[in-house]
Amino acid sequence: MSTISQPTQKLVQRYQSWNQSLQVSEEAATIHVDEVASKVAAFYEKIRGVVDWKEEHLFRKTAIGRMAKRRLIFRGDGKDVAAPLVYELIRGGHFQNDKIPESKVEEIQKIIDKYIYILDNAPAAPKEKLTIRFQDWLLEIAACEIEETLDPPIKENSLTEYATELLNGRMVIRKGIISIGKDVSEQEKITQVYVAVQRSLFNFDASLISYHLLTKRYPNWHNLPQQELEEVARNIYLTRESLEKDLNHPLADKFYKICERYDTPYLLLGDILSGDPTGAGEKLSQPELLETSIRQVYNQRANTLRSRLGRAAFYATLSIFLTNIVSLYAIEIPLAKFVLGQFSPLAIAIDIFVPTFLMFLLIVTVRLPKKENLELVIMEVMKIAYEEKRRDIYEIRIYPRRNIVISSLITLLYIFAFVLFVGLVVWGLEQINLPATSHIIFIIFISLITFAGTKIRGRAKELQVIETKENFFYFILDVFAIPITQLGKWLSSRWKRYNAIAKFFSYLIDMPFQIFVEFIEQWRYFLKEKKEEIH
Repeated sequence: MSTISQPTQKLVQRYQSWNQSLQVSEEAATIHVDEVASKVAAFYEKIRGVVDWKEEHLFRKTAIGRMAKRRLIFRGDGKDVAAPLVYELIRGGHFQNDKIPESKVEEIQKIIDKYIYILDNAPAAPKEKLTIRFQDWLLEIAACEIEETLDPPIKENSLTEYATELLNGRMVIRKGIISIGKDVSEQEKITQVYVAVQRSLFNFDASLISYHLLTKRYPNWHNLPQQELEEVARNIYLTRESLEKDLNHPLADKFYKICERYDTPYLLLGDILSGDPTGAGEKLSQPELLETSIRQVYNQRANTLRSRLGRAAFYATLSIFLTNIVSLYAIEIPLAKFVLGQFSPLAIAIDIFVPTFLMFLLIVTVRLPKKENLELVIMEVMKIAYEEKRRDIYEIRIYPRRNIVISSLITLLYIFAFVLFVGLVVWGLEQINLPATSHIIFIIFISLITFAGTKIRGRAKELQVIETKENFFYFILDVFAIPITQLGKWLSSRWKRYNAIAKFFSYLIDMPFQIFVEFIEQWRYFLKEKKEEIH
């Protein structure tokens, strides 16, 4: 009989603790919202999900940040914000009705008070930093803490710690191959593995990872004493810079590449424990039962992955499609008519449907891993679940340093490939008489679609352990695709900040709509009270 490793035994115990935490005390009062108002609010949140599209697992955190920012605009001191915020989140369908204990409202208010204190007592922003960006960053961190307080991620945190421990023990950095300014310390290595694990296992964004790093640096973060809170406020800019260095470490991509390749065994082991926490010990103690469970959860996750990829493709395409239409009628057509006097229907169709077809093409060509991948996955799960005499070693491989001549030549070829691609696109647009005023906007949307599609395609590798070999065709394709995808990545970061439709919804629709929903809820309660008086 195989011996379950100590880290795996600890993981099983933590999943069992998570299972017990799901049992809400019957005596604890929970928050209830009106069902009719909830349906109206939930419908609106679905529309918002299309407008400022984020990946599915980030919808809720994004909504918390948006709602908190809006409410703090009108209540800058943050007083009495928690209750209406929690009620709005439940009405919007982000948390289940009658499941959140009323005691959570007080906890959320303390969190809001903490971040308001840091904002109010932070030193003046350095000249090179913008105060608004800092405030947005800090409120995004606050949204992460609010979400985890309302729905503690015990499973996710447990699996993250488990994977970090095992992968850190297997990773080796070869010294002397590349110069990154200094040697990588053991603590620095652990931090990078921790960051890479969160990115690979759960695709967490920068704000969520930053929040987790904060809780590591300040063990009392959830209940900071006054003296420590003052220290945090004084040093908050230095703390932010330090977190950004961790997220942008020179070797961050190398750590991620290894974690992304070997994350499948951890995800499947987590699925097995989630499905039956109480009986997990017995399954793990018998390799035959464990193998059967691995095959089952692998197939389940493959089916789920297909549907997730479809939803992600739909929302990403629809979001850019709608924005494309808005930009077309608000900018391109008026500008073309002003400059050229006309804008043809053919140009409109091409401007809208070519980027959409490109996204469709990127998604329909996605393929899940081959059958032999499953056998390799089973072997990898066995390696991490049981004690092993000899463990695998994952080397951080560094590409050899290039001299300045070769580096310059490669950079020139990279730029040439980008210019050639753009030139071919512009030439094609001119052949169909698309106005010159629309060329830039068309290229922008092509790059955004390419970047979004590439990210979604990357999610298809969630179950892939087997290494794939790329042929010469993919090499040529990468020469032209990577530059335009990098442009899309850069634009995407600006897109989140300047998304005009999202801003329109946030400032002109959100508040009146929420007042309307709250009015419906209060009106419903009024009618119920009047019904009770009839007897």
